[in-house]
Amino acid sequence: MTVRRASVPVLLVLSGLAALPAHAAGDPARGGVLANTCMGCHGIAGYRNAYPSYRVPKLGGQKPDYLVAALQAYRSGERAHPTMRAQAATMTDQDMADIAAFFASQGEPKTAAAVTGGRAAAGKDKSAVCAACHGPEGISPTPVWPNLAGQHEDYIAQAIHEYQAGDRKQPVMGAQVAALSAEDVKDLAAYFSSQSGLFTVHYAETAKR
Repeated sequence: MTVRRASVPVLLVLSGLAALPAHAAGDPARGGVLANTCMGCHGIAGYRNAYPSYRVPKLGGQKPDYLVAALQAYRSGERAHPTMRAQAATMTDQDMADIAAFFASQGEPKTAAAVTGGRAAAGKDKSAVCAACHGPEGISPTPVWPNLAGQHEDYIAQAIHEYQAGDRKQPVMGAQVAALSAEDVKDLAAYFSSQSGLFTVHYAETAKR
């Protein structure tokens, strides 16, 4: 299959961005305390979601505005993950901003020369459809779209499948992934996961602070 390379209509992108609510600046110190509930899954390298089985996402180096938007989506039910929805249900917007600020305080995405060999080569050829929002190598040029570089391959694939199935409701992403085949998803996940970027914020390290 040839992936559609047409960009998302400008008005659709702008309307999606406009729908994201503004939030207060976060307090990373308070966020570090609140994030203790996150670290039992996200603070363990390679920790897996029980069913379906995939590694939970790396949060180090992620965009704080995106983290807030994701937590708000779990709280509202726009994302259907029972554990995450239960975690977000009692959070205020300030709690979310503080948690996002904590993870952002752990460092910027790692950088290195782009990886293009192996299966990632096929994904690179198809990644132009993603580049406007997520960057050509998976480092987003805007605060509201997530970095993909270095994210777990199986998590990227799972997220795309959830957008395709409507378990994540986001109009821009829903439109962009609708025509992707299973092979396209594998190739894109392989490409972005091969790049240097996101990292696990380890529980043992943060517990010492």
